[in-house]
Amino acid sequence: MSGRQIATAVRNGILCRIRRDRYADPSTNDDVIEAVRIGGRLSCLSLLRTFGVFVHHCDRLHVQVAQGASRLRMPLSSRTRVHWYTGGGERSLHAASVFDAVREGIRCQHPRAALATLDSVLHHGVMTRRQLEEVFAELPSRYRSLLALVDPSAESGPETYMRLILRSLGVRFETQMLLAGVGRVDFVVEGWLIIECDSKEFHEGWDKQVEDRRRDMAAAELGYVTLRPLASEIMDAPDQVRRSLATAISVLGTNLAAASRSQLLTD
Repeated sequence: MSGRQIATAVRNGILCRIRRDRYADPSTNDDVIEAVRIGGRLSCLSLLRTFGVFVHHCDRLHVQVAQGASRLRMPLSSRTRVHWYTGGGERSLHAASVFDAVREGIRCQHPRAALATLDSVLHHGVMTRRQLEEVFAELPSRYRSLLALVDPSAESGPETYMRLILRSLGVRFETQMLLAGVGRVDFVVEGWLIIECDSKEFHEGWDKQVEDRRRDMAAAELGYVTLRPLASEIMDAPDQVRRSLATAISVLGTNLAAASRSQLLTD
């Protein structure tokens, strides 16, 4: 477009001017517009969230800015996080590379949240395992223990958190098991306990609750006990959930073992 065409498009509301030589469709994501207005590009957790990647908390705008960039503008919010970029090569005008966003996302979160994001990155095919290994190769060695824990079978952030809770309890568990008449369940622990990580997004509404109850009854007929801790509790109060699960596994497991022995004696 010529300068006159651009000026006409801005005047008619077809384009909006963000900064010098930077224009966008008015429907463009507000975070992208603000990142470009500052003089950078959307990155880290803010960018990953737009791909549908799980991010536990993202209450800041994450903007990547090239080291030595000029004419930078002050962020509109004091909660904007600037990531300085020193590498070379071609850079997008509005968004960082996935590689950069994932690398920055690992460093911006505590380990459990970072692992949930990494599980989601692989689960949604945003990156391959090989590409993820290349990301870790550029990170300090203290982060590399996370790579061994990544599991793309996790379909949600709460499932990652639950997997870590179960690992800390030292119990046997399997993920995404398919049970006849029940369907796929999130976890089967010690061969008898089903754990479903319920969130409002996928379990809201009476119809979904009816289906959940039908599944629980079908599982009970197969000899399974089902627990449904809330996703918010799994992520925000993991120690409390861990204690509750430890008690349930100890008490119910002992009772089930006793009932099994009694049945054998009766037979």
